[in-house]
Amino acid sequence: MDQKKAPHAVTRRDVLQGLGVALAAVPLAGLASCDESSASAGSGGAGGAGGAGGTGGTASAGGWASGGTASMSGDYPDPFKDGVGATCAMTCALMLGPCYAETIERRDISEGYPGLPVRLALLVVDESCEPVEGASVDIWHTRNAGLYSGNDAVAMCTFDDADAESHRYFRGVQTTGAGGRVDFDTCYPGWYQGRAVHIHFTLRVGGQEYVTSQLFLPEDLTAQLFAEHADYKEFGQPDTINSADSIYAGDGALLSTALQPDGALLAWKVLVIRSSLEETLCGDADGPVPPGAGGGPPGFGGGPPGAGGGPPGTGGGPPGS
Repeated sequence: MDQKKAPHAVTRRDVLQGLGVALAAVPLAGLASCDESSASAGSGGAGGAGGAGGTGGTASAGGWASGGTASMSGDYPDPFKDGVGATCAMTCALMLGPCYAETIERRDISEGYPGLPVRLALLVVDESCEPVEGASVDIWHTRNAGLYSGNDAVAMCTFDDADAESHRYFRGVQTTGAGGRVDFDTCYPGWYQGRAVHIHFTLRVGGQEYVTSQLFLPEDLTAQLFAEHADYKEFGQPDTINSADSIYAGDGALLSTALQPDGALLAWKVLVIRSSLEETLCGDADGPVPPGAGGGPPGFGGGPPGAGGGPPGTGGGPPGS
C-alpha cells in the first residue's frame, strides 16, 4: 500500500452510488451502559486531567488547522501532568461494530488524508490508577467523508469505494510503555447516518482482549467543524448527536479536547482496565444489538453523510459501526 498516494475526494455522488452495496451480516458485540465520571471538552475529570488549556469548541473557524497531520507542530502540553486522581472507574464495553479490519503498528494513522489534525493521547491505567505497561491500544475510525478503509472491511463500511478499499487510513495500534501512554496523530472523524462522531478502540494485554469500546467527541465542537471547517462543511451537519446515539454510554465515553496554537486539536482520555479477565466487565459485551441501535436493523438507516433517507433496507450504513 502506497501511503503517499494522493487521496481521492469522496463526493456525495460517490456516496449515493455506494447505496447499492449489499449488506452483510456480521456478529456484533453488545451494548453497554455505565456511568464513568465525565470529562467535558477542555476540562479535567476521569477522562483526563486538566491542564492542556483551552476548549476545542470555542475557537473561531480561522483558528483551526486543515489538510491533515502534516500541519502539526507536535509541541503539545501533557494533558495528564496533574495525574488521574485516586479513583479510577473501569472503562465499560461498547460494541465492536462490523468495521474492524487489519491494523498497522504506527503513530500517524492518517496516510495523508485531509481533516482537522488531532493528537489523540490515551493513558491506560488499572483500577488502582497505576499505569499499565505493555497494553496494546488498537483504534479505528472514519475519514472526514464518513467512510472506513480496508479491503478486508465489510463492504457496507467502505461502500465499495475503490480508494477506501485500497488504503488503511485511520487504523493503527501502539503499545504502552512504562508510563501507560500512547499517542496517535490522526484527523477528526467524519459522520454517517445514524451515528454520532466516534472512535473505536480495543485494549489488549498479553494478547488478551480486556475491553472493546468507543470514544465520542463534544457535540458543540462537531457542530462547529461541520458548519465552518473547509475539510468538513461540504458534508453537512451530522444527523445524530451524542445523546441521540443508541450506543452512547454517557459522558464517561467523551474525549476531552483543547485547541492548540498550531490549530491542531489535542484530545485525551484515561482508559481504565479491569485487574484480570476474571473480573466482570461493566457493560454487556456479548449481548445482542437492539433494533435501531446505531443504524442497525430494522431498516439499516445508516450511511455516509449525504446518503439521504430512502426506504427501509436501503440506507446502506454499517449497523452499529
